[in-house]
Amino acid sequence: MRGSRPKRRVAALGSAGALVTATLIAGAVAAPTANASAGSGHGQDREVRGAAIAAARAAKAGIDWQDCPADWNLAKPIQCGYVTVPLDYAKPYGKQIKLAVDRIGNTGTKAERQGALLYNPGGPGGSGLRFPARVTSKNAVWANAAKAYDFVGFDPRGVGKSAPISCVDPQEFVKAPKADPVPDSEADKLAQRKLAREYAEGCQERSGAMLPHMTTPNTARDLDVIRAALGEKKLNFLGVSYGTYLGAVYGTLFPGHVRRMVVDSVVNPSRDKIWYQANLDQDVAFEGRWKDWQDWVAKNDVTYHLGTTRAEVQAKWLKLRATAKKSPLGGVVGPAELISFFQSAPYYDSAWAPTAAVFSKYVAGDTQALVDAAAPDLSDTAGNASSENGNAVYTAVECTDAKWPTSWRTWDRDNTRLHKDHPFMTWANAWMNLPCATWPAKQRTPVDVKTGKGLPGVLIVQSERDAATPYEGAVELHKRFKGSRLITEKGAGSHGVTGLVNPCVNSRVDSYLLTGKLDGADVTCAPHATPKP
Repeated sequence: MRGSRPKRRVAALGSAGALVTATLIAGAVAAPTANASAGSGHGQDREVRGAAIAAARAAKAGIDWQDCPADWNLAKPIQCGYVTVPLDYAKPYGKQIKLAVDRIGNTGTKAERQGALLYNPGGPGGSGLRFPARVTSKNAVWANAAKAYDFVGFDPRGVGKSAPISCVDPQEFVKAPKADPVPDSEADKLAQRKLAREYAEGCQERSGAMLPHMTTPNTARDLDVIRAALGEKKLNFLGVSYGTYLGAVYGTLFPGHVRRMVVDSVVNPSRDKIWYQANLDQDVAFEGRWKDWQDWVAKNDVTYHLGTTRAEVQAKWLKLRATAKKSPLGGVVGPAELISFFQSAPYYDSAWAPTAAVFSKYVAGDTQALVDAAAPDLSDTAGNASSENGNAVYTAVECTDAKWPTSWRTWDRDNTRLHKDHPFMTWANAWMNLPCATWPAKQRTPVDVKTGKGLPGVLIVQSERDAATPYEGAVELHKRFKGSRLITEKGAGSHGVTGLVNPCVNSRVDSYLLTGKLDGADVTCAPHATPKP
């Protein structure tokens, strides 16, 4: 369902069948101020103690920073290292795993430095290791924050360089064409159910020992261990997309360890939403943002020649979809691959023009441009391994975090109903998540996200028409985190607001990170600039 950046596929939208993928201690340690109410029972108590033990150990060990390995593609002066954490926090002296971290020092003076700013881009399954490159690439939006903070990225447990998990052979994973996610018959549904069950079994076969521990609370504990390893008394955190849920859970488990927290494009943290209902809500929001894109394309018909109304653009989309279903373009691009490519437009405004340009070329007779854009590249073995790993982590975290419906009748009823008015994404998203119905690891009860003792004011940033994390999520977290402030980017819908150029947003994020000050009331900002054709 969610991701923070589509490569060709978003590490967050896909299905096991229609894999539409490629779619968070005083003195460095203190006894954790983990809310007893965040979970109850001996298991949680053991995990609380285990997290304190692991953090104390990490504070003592620190991080052995070195030049990054060549194949990480992180040039000097970015440095890399590892932080060791328990696989199971209830057994802090048991099996350990290593988490990859990287950093770049603050660009300002020693006097200006305010510590480390840790980042999670979302997913679940996204790598944060590119974060320090915002400094080396001289990203203007982040220049002020970079003066004060070391930028620290990490691969969460199971991701990339941090004990990566896998559910299926990566080359098999990207093979195309997949079946059309929209079923024509009960037989189509049965085939997708079989694929989802086999995917869950593959996760168990290839990564079974990790699965019970692939949870958001464990990643939040990992975040606290990284904080301690960095020698930081308190955490400064920027989370986008799923990273907001990671931040919400961290803030609940370790409220007294938070210094500054910015959450951008917010996952609804309600226990009722994590994760089954959140995905259904997303299908509705995607349909709305898909229509926004079509309106923009129609407005720019002089450039794209795809129709002067939304209805005309939609008709061309349906025709393309039907053509590719009958005979996949280039033998590899069917409806599943088309959804995978086109979904980046509802995700990100930055994809509006490129997606429209490829569509326009296709309608004008250039099929190859669309095949090149939407087909998997089987020669990109590293990229394919990364896509498969991202999808495996996405599935493992969402399936293990919460209990999912096990009855197919529930899934069938809910998705059939939603598909009627929200056809763009509903079935693709359903198949992607269906492995959770037969998940082999024990499913947890989500953390009850709330304000604990010592939690400072948190800054929440959200666009009003976000498809991947609908607006209600930001409102819900705002209610739960007392003293938080919400900045709403009105009339906009790009996923991930803090990285865009919008002075109304950028200045407030800077002010909060640099001074800790929040506005006296919530703020509404005008939208960032509309994409140019």
